Amino acid sequence: MDYDIIVIGFGKAGKTLAAKSAALGKKVALIERSPQMYGGTCINVGCIPTKRLVTASKEAGFVNFGVLGEYFVLSMQKKDELVEALRAKNLAMLKGNPNIDVIDGEGSFTSANSVRVLSPDGQTREISAETIVVNTGSREVEPSFEVNSQIAYSSEEILNLKILPKHLVIIGGGFIGLEFASMFAGFGSKVSVLMRSKFMKNEDEDVAASVKSALQAQGVEIIEGCEFLSLKGDELKFNLAGESKAVTADAFLYALGRRANTGELNLAAAGVQTDAHGNIITNEHLQSSAAGIYAAGDVRGGEMFTYTSLDDFRIIFSALFGDGARTTKNRAPHASVLFTHTPLARIGLSERQARESGREIKVLKLSMAAVPGAKVVAHDEGMMKAVVDAASGEILGAALHCVNAHEIVNELAIAMALGAKADFFKNQIFTHPSISEALNDLFGQF
Repeated sequence: MDYDIIVIGFGKAGKTLAAKSAALGKKVALIERSPQMYGGTCINVGCIPTKRLVTASKEAGFVNFGVLGEYFVLSMQKKDELVEALRAKNLAMLKGNPNIDVIDGEGSFTSANSVRVLSPDGQTREISAETIVVNTGSREVEPSFEVNSQIAYSSEEILNLKILPKHLVIIGGGFIGLEFASMFAGFGSKVSVLMRSKFMKNEDEDVAASVKSALQAQGVEIIEGCEFLSLKGDELKFNLAGESKAVTADAFLYALGRRANTGELNLAAAGVQTDAHGNIITNEHLQSSAAGIYAAGDVRGGEMFTYTSLDDFRIIFSALFGDGARTTKNRAPHASVLFTHTPLARIGLSERQARESGREIKVLKLSMAAVPGAKVVAHDEGMMKAVVDAASGEILGAALHCVNAHEIVNELAIAMALGAKADFFKNQIFTHPSISEALNDLFGQF
């Protein structure tokens, strides 16, 4: 074998596994097809650039620029500088390691132990290893309707805009679409979000209503129940409640979800099974149907978060070099976050899920208008909600739609992992004024 481990894809799990394995003296090859993706989706086209822009959009209202969109242009430049610096840092961390070969090219399986690499100059080579880890991430779902427009962008492409759109139409109401809606509204664009289904259909109605109200307060137009027909030039045609409609804009974003990036891997040659959506099927150790091949990150489907990808690394590392005790079955409680102007952080069970499970529950709610810390930072929009077992006080889940929700939810995650009950937060001493102290009042209702 040429290597101990081959990693296909420079994402969070893959690059971390490469570094940690090399530190143990293992010879590792890391294949990446695009120099613009060193470090993976998060650093280059995902959470880092988008959250930098989300933050900048919140600052835009406090900046006195004479030309509309001038701060947007500056923010894009700063975002590019950040991404380039992180990309270079990630490459340097691995490229300088004598036990790691970073190989530019596109990898595809020829067997369960070998990978053919097509380099940018058209040359091919074949390398082999006892263990191969697929970390190729995900790609955006393409529209199923006709698109013929030079101003229609994916969420990755729109990150390269140099001029702030006067009117941005977003097709799709998932987390990606809503984050961009809040972001561009903050910079000063008119934003319309058109979606097929009900707004945030998977959330409890009160939580969805709180998020919807906050977006509308930003000036975001939300249209539900759309049947999209075509996008040509600057016009999107769709049906709404049986009537033909059309909307014109100077930019369109399609945010229709993401799917596993497995189409070019020739997984069949390695005996790796996928589901109907192209996700690699794995067991609790992230081992595929081929014993020596593992999958990590978005390529498995399900939760597509950088932090779960990092935990995928821990699981695979435990399987390869540890006792295998770390698995998907014992992941710690962790949240999902919608990074709108007022973020929404969700962890555990929703009220709907808890009731469907048949448990006796108590639902606790708190308006942020009653929180002194929220008043101090002039951001008292939103609510906190917790679902608690009525008998034991076990915290089953929570939805925090409030300023700093993405930070506060980690306190809940740790408490849930340690088995803390509602009384823990009811009696905890927090600093004042803070957003965390709202947990006193929220759980004090139990």
